[in-house]
This record gives sequence, structure tokens and C-alpha cells, in this order.
Amino acid sequence: MAQHSHSSSSKSRREDDTESSIYPLLETVEDDDLYTKDGTVDYCNNPANKKETGTWKACPFILGNECCERLAYYGMASNLLLYFKNHLNEHSTTASKNLSTWAGTCYLTPLIGAFVADTYLGRYWTIASFSVIYALGMALLTLSATVPGLKPTCYEKDVCYATAAQSALCFTALYLVALGTGGIKPCVSSYGADQFDDADEGEKKSKSSFFNWFYFSINIGALVAHSLLVWIQDNIGWGWGFGIPTVAMAVAVVFFFSGTPLYRNQRPGGSPFTRLCQVVVASFRKKGVELPVDNSLLYESTYEEESAFIKSRKLDHTDEFSFFDRAAVEIKSDHVKGSINPWRLCTVTQVEELKAILRLLPIWATGIIFNTVYSQMSNLFVLQGSAMDLRVGNSNFEIPPASLGLFDTISVIFWVPVYDIIIVPLARKLTSHKNGLTQLQRIGTGLFISIFAMVAAGILEVIRLEIVRKNNYYELKHVPVSIFWQVPQYFIIGCAEVFTNIGQLEFFYDQAPDSMRSLCTALSLTTTALGSYLSALLVTVVTKVSTMDGGAGWIPDNLNYGHVHYFFGLLGVLSVLNLGVFLFVSKWYTYKRPVENRN
Repeated sequence: MAQHSHSSSSKSRREDDTESSIYPLLETVEDDDLYTKDGTVDYCNNPANKKETGTWKACPFILGNECCERLAYYGMASNLLLYFKNHLNEHSTTASKNLSTWAGTCYLTPLIGAFVADTYLGRYWTIASFSVIYALGMALLTLSATVPGLKPTCYEKDVCYATAAQSALCFTALYLVALGTGGIKPCVSSYGADQFDDADEGEKKSKSSFFNWFYFSINIGALVAHSLLVWIQDNIGWGWGFGIPTVAMAVAVVFFFSGTPLYRNQRPGGSPFTRLCQVVVASFRKKGVELPVDNSLLYESTYEEESAFIKSRKLDHTDEFSFFDRAAVEIKSDHVKGSINPWRLCTVTQVEELKAILRLLPIWATGIIFNTVYSQMSNLFVLQGSAMDLRVGNSNFEIPPASLGLFDTISVIFWVPVYDIIIVPLARKLTSHKNGLTQLQRIGTGLFISIFAMVAAGILEVIRLEIVRKNNYYELKHVPVSIFWQVPQYFIIGCAEVFTNIGQLEFFYDQAPDSMRSLCTALSLTTTALGSYLSALLVTVVTKVSTMDGGAGWIPDNLNYGHVHYFFGLLGVLSVLNLGVFLFVSKWYTYKRPVENRN
């Protein structure tokens, strides 16, 4: 009996020991489910709770911020050429040059904002601080257009004179805006994507949808700006025309700060340029060192040792650009007084970060031609439209040629939900890919579609010139072909944007190293500036070459004597070649492989 009692007691103790060993394990599993695994933290710098932060709970504040900021930007920028010309009394060429320089700067300053975000402040504080700079610039611009003594002196509508000081004040305000937008553009889309945990398959699927609705928000703001605000500037005045965008920017700031408790934040990881340079220097220092056959012998730190980017995901080794693997080969001289010299020995993750950037560059370059096509909406499309019948139906109301850009915006607003709700589920059934199309397939589809915008514009111009020739309309300012025949080319570009621009946003975020996401987003934005610059270069070269024989050239002042369709054809051919290059480099491209198990 006593023996039986002792046996029961031992059994009971073993059960207690088993239960006590299981409970910590269960608690660990629960903790894993409770917190994000991508290293994000909440606004108190604690690990981000998955149930209380991020996902679609946080996104409305980010999307609202972007919608209001884009409304402010386009509300100010879309009609700025006329303000320079009519109120600052600048010549057409000077006004055009100043506008192009300022607009190009707005797409280059993101490199500054991205560096600040990735190196020092993180995305949250970069967006917050640069938004304040942006709002101050908008307020100063409004004051320069409303306060007597600060605003230009006008003798009648659109006949004004501005002193050098008044012009300087206006441009100071504009370049403050350019600096402000440089901190917002590269960070806000990445910050929205940060709200979804890459290690959670459900959240990762939602991230792709976020980029669609992010671009949708941009175009809602642009729609209001291109329609209502342009009309206010032309018919009520520039004080209201700049004042409303200023209020919109203030609302954007309030929207952003309102979501603070819900955001997930990635910590800044130090200078990405330093990390990349260390790999290059270490590789060349070891150019004579033989690479090991076993890649596992290459140096990689533990997560406890990693200091450059706290809780950044490590990257698996890839075979491309093997020369740089030498930076991760460990030799005795790498250690100085017991510590590792980062300019002599780098981790595999550091090496793979450099490789990821190098792999992105060919894909990045193919975006330049696409943005050259895209820039024609505010350039040659407007010029073509100005030579057509501007009347709406049989009325005497004439639509400004630039206003047809609304159809690009409407196209985007139409195609984003169509893509997200209809195309993705259908493509998912055909491809079995969780997003329907891979990011590169989506970008390539947009590049293909953009070719037809140039085909449509070229065919329309051929038809217009044929009517000119048959009826001897050479000196007629507006040829009797309705401007609304331009709608297809605007609509096609809008469709191409939904595939290529949104695909690029997602691709550059997803394939960038964790510590360089803002920088890579800024890099993708530079293609907009370079596309505009390439367009200007092509126009200059084409004009010079086509007028060498003393003729009118392809793009004369009177388009009835010109051949703009040749230019559209040139862009079409360049787009086809660009698509071919994209297909080649995308086939060669290796997707980033993060090491998910960080524990």
C-alpha cells in the first residue's frame, strides 16, 4: 500500500514537472503571436503589439495624410506656370525653365529625406519634421500672394509686376516646399508598408493591396486639385488658390500625428552609404583572397552582435557578384586589438545589401523611358491639344488643353479598384501567386501598355494633319478635331501607371534591404525627374536635327507645319526597346531572400 502511494506521488510530481516545462513554452508561443517579427516598435519604443498597432487600423491616417499632401502639391504646382508668367511677369521660356527646375528638385530632394530617415530619424520623425517645413513653405507662399507689399502689383487681371524681393520670397517659399516634399515622398509609402509584418503571411498579402490604395489616395487629391483648385486660381484669385492647398497641408499634418499610437516604426540603422562603402573597400583589400567552397564559412554576426541595424532581417547568400563575397572572408588581420575592423571584414548580410542595390539598378533604369512617356501629358499632349477644337460639344465653352490630365487621374481611380478587386483574384487563379502577378510582371505589363499611349497619340496627330492638308488649314489655330479625341491616350497612360508605378513602389520597398528602404524608394522617384530631363533633351536634339535643312522641324510653333507624330513614334520605338531590356534584366533578376528565423 505504501509502495503504491509512493508510486502515485512520483507520478504526480512528474506530471507537475511536465506541466511546468510546457507553460514557458506556451508563453513563448503566445509572445511570438502577440508581437511583430520584423523588428518594428510602437511609439513608446516597445516591441509592436500586432493586435494594437499597424495593419489597416493605422493606414487611414497615412492615406489621409498622403491625399491631403498631394492635393496641396498639385493644387499649387498644376497652374504654377501661369502664376510665374502673369503675376511674376516672367517670359514664357523663363517661366517654363523655372518650373522645370523646381519640379525636378522636388523629385531629387527625396534622396536627402531618405538619407535622414534611414540614418538618423527614422521614417516617422522624418515625415513629421519635413511636413512642418512643407506647411511653413505653403504658408509663406500664400502670404506672398495675398499680403500687400509682399504680393506682386497687379494693374488688371493677369497683368502684374513683381519686384526682385517679391520674386525671391515666392521662390524661397517654393524651395521650402521642395525640401519638405523631399522628406515625405520617400518615406510615406514605405511607412505605410511598415504597418504590415513581412513574417505574417496574412499581413504580407495586405501590403500589396496597400500600395494600390496609396496610389488611389494620391489621385483623389490630384483630381480635386486639377479641377476645383485650378478653377479657383483662374476665376477667384491666387490668394484662395494657394490658401486652400495650405489648409490641406495643415490637415495632412494633423491626420498624420493623429495616428501616432497606432503606428509601427522601424528603427534607423545608421548610414546606408557607409555600410555599402565598407563592403567595396573590404572586397578590394582582399582581392587576392580565395573564396571558400562552403558559403557557410563566410562571416555573419549573431543578432546580439548586430549594431548597425537593430533587428534587421539577415539575408541569405546569393551567387551573383561573387567578387564582393571576399569582404566576408575572415582573416587574422581583420581583428584589431580583439575587435573587428568593419572596413576589413563585413557580414554576409552587408554584402547582400550591396548586391541587392546593384540588382535593383537595371530595373530602376528602365523606369526612365516610362517616365519620359508619362511626362508628355504635361508637355506635347498639351501642345497637341492646343491645336485642336477646344469647345465642349456645340457650346462656346472652351476647355483648357492641360485640363485633359483629369482623364489620367480618372483612369487611375478607375483601374486601382479594378486591379485590386477583379484582376488580382483572376490572376491568382491562373498563376497561383499570392498577389496574382509578381512585382516584375506587374511593372512589365505597364511598360507594355504605355507603348499604346504613344501609338494612340501618333495616330491622332496623323489624322489631324491629314485634315489640315486636305482643307488647307495650315494657318488655322484650332483644327476642327475635338480635343476629346485625346482622352484615349490619357486613359491608357493612367492604366499603365496602375501597373508600373504602383508595381515599382512595391518592388523597391520589398526588394530593398531593411536598412535602406527609404533610400530605395527615393531612388525610384528619381526616375520621374530623369524622365522629364530626358524628354527635354530629346526635344532639344530632335529640334536641332530636324531644322538643320531650314525646315520647320518636328515641333514648330505652328504644329500644322510640324511632325509631332514622328516624336511620338520615336518614344514608341524607345518604349519597345526599353520593354525588351526590361524583359532581359527581369529574367536575370534574383529576388531578395531574407532569413526569417531571427530567434
